[in-house]
Amino acid sequence: MRATIAGVPPPYAAYLRVYEPLPAFPQAEQQYWRQYLASDLVLPRSEGARLEHQHALRRMLTGQLPDPGEHAFVTSRGDVPMICPWRTALRAWEAMRDIDPGTAGVLGEAFLPPTGGTPPKGRSHIVTSTWAVPVRWFVLFGSEDKLLRVDDDGRELVYITEMAQARRRAARALVSLRKDLGETLVTDAVEELARWLEDFHPRSLVELDYGGLVWLYEPSQLVLDNSASDVALALRALALGDGISASAAYERVTQRWRPLQLLEGCN
Repeated sequence: MRATIAGVPPPYAAYLRVYEPLPAFPQAEQQYWRQYLASDLVLPRSEGARLEHQHALRRMLTGQLPDPGEHAFVTSRGDVPMICPWRTALRAWEAMRDIDPGTAGVLGEAFLPPTGGTPPKGRSHIVTSTWAVPVRWFVLFGSEDKLLRVDDDGRELVYITEMAQARRRAARALVSLRKDLGETLVTDAVEELARWLEDFHPRSLVELDYGGLVWLYEPSQLVLDNSASDVALALRALALGDGISASAAYERVTQRWRPLQLLEGCN
């Protein structure tokens, strides 16, 4: 099933985002975000993702943003506004770099003028994955963090939790993985994710957004999606030395995402 707005399909990507409180930003940037919050530039999450996708493509092809200034996703923690900057220039450079470590400089000069192969300053608050949610992302969340909306206006599936909880879950996962698997690619990937979280304010929020991937599943499948629960179950089983249960839970997650990986191969 494919949903479109004005005939344009959504980007089939998932996002891991960190929202920080205003005091986490430098003073000058705090002022900018206060003005941004008071403007009419703030968009709903799904619309923001589409606009961000257009901005990133334009940045990669022309080196220009279609609109001046920086944009952000915005949520709140009680009455406290939480900001997740797009950092479009930085993330476009990172995406080009990730194509091949040896081509970032050459392609950067062609596609990312005027910065070329030099990365823009700042840190990325958003990690993107096309066609599937990486299993390691679910380590940070529990089933109670899942928020699903399916109605006439569209659909969304997100997990959101506090930074402290996400860090605790990542730390526990690393203990279990190292004990059972040792130093493997899986362990390294979770450790890299945990280190990324350490860069942000301790009172931040962490969000996993299925983004456009929700349109590749039926609503009933989204309701029954227990990926975070299965990953948590796999880790608990590992901690107890129950490899059979851990493998079964992990296999449920990978089976759930396998059809989308096949779609990726077709595209």
